[in-house]
Amino acid sequence: MPEGPCSVRTGGYCRARQRLPLEMVSTLTRETGRMLSEKALAPWLWRGRSVKLVDGTGISMPDGPENQALYPQPSTQAPGVGLPLARLVMVICLATGAALDAAIGPYSGKGSGELGLVRGLLESFRPGDAMLADALYCNYFLIATLMAAGVDVLFVEQHGSRITDFRRGQSLGTRDHIVRWPKPQTRPEWMTPEQYANAPDAITLREVKVAHQVLVTTLLDHRRVSKDDLSQLYARRWNVELDLRNLKTTTGMDVLSCQTPQMNEKQLWIHLLAYNVIRLLMAQAACNAGVDPRELSFKHTVQLWTEWVSRGLSATKDGQRLFTLIAQCKVGHRPGRIEPRMRKRRPKPYPWLKVPRAQARRHVEKHGHADRPK
Repeated sequence: MPEGPCSVRTGGYCRARQRLPLEMVSTLTRETGRMLSEKALAPWLWRGRSVKLVDGTGISMPDGPENQALYPQPSTQAPGVGLPLARLVMVICLATGAALDAAIGPYSGKGSGELGLVRGLLESFRPGDAMLADALYCNYFLIATLMAAGVDVLFVEQHGSRITDFRRGQSLGTRDHIVRWPKPQTRPEWMTPEQYANAPDAITLREVKVAHQVLVTTLLDHRRVSKDDLSQLYARRWNVELDLRNLKTTTGMDVLSCQTPQMNEKQLWIHLLAYNVIRLLMAQAACNAGVDPRELSFKHTVQLWTEWVSRGLSATKDGQRLFTLIAQCKVGHRPGRIEPRMRKRRPKPYPWLKVPRAQARRHVEKHGHADRPK
């Protein structure tokens, strides 16, 4: 008997997606990221060390009661107008671009900041690693915790929070010295009295001024790591901004599509797992071509892989051809690139929705659509 046509209904797919264990997807993502990072070739590393990028971003999701309850919209938006907003903090391998771990939480509220989320990701760091992040992470207790775990850091000092006086401390050169930071006298709300008492009374750090900004690091030996070395390493922090853009724009993770927080978190980890698969293809292509994975285009690899599987080809049987094609397209080398955070293309001239959608529908039914502005 010939089989009948397949159903076009998506109910079966949706039920199967609900049964997919979240723990399995998140574990697969972390394991693929860890294995890819550990397989990084020596030329891809920084002085033979694994450097891990940390940064946060925001993602939105459909407006519904369950999403709003866990990820409430910003308080500046009226009820029924805004969208649930979540904060995502990522740990990404500098050498390969692999996503190593992630934490998601509300965008606003007590304990919802990036520092609060990153404290749950410190298990991703091993002795000998280095954390590379922006000024937000230049926090005394975070640095002390990482130092105790044998992890070095390189941050930008927060503006206005601490005065840097290069006339003090042990001078290592022009605008380069070693200083001791005393423990803050005020205990943070998230910290228990025992944790505060066990924190060191002071930590020894190196402060370096380059390009009108002060870098803070635990790499104290200026003979092994010069001022220029720190400047060049911090310039590579920009890779995490590109990685987040690839995740949010290229893979479409910017706006999650599920109606419940549990399914949105699952969708998030699926995006990260797919991202790591693309990074694996890029690492294999870079290894074959003898180049750095950071020189290859993520979007180009996604487009190639999509076309590859649509033609029924595989990475195992036809891998060499695929890797050769991936390595052909390299990203431009633009050190010190500065771009304004502005859009040139104007949006469609529709007014903003400033009332709940149901109320707007009733207004349209009664009065019709408003004239579009010229």
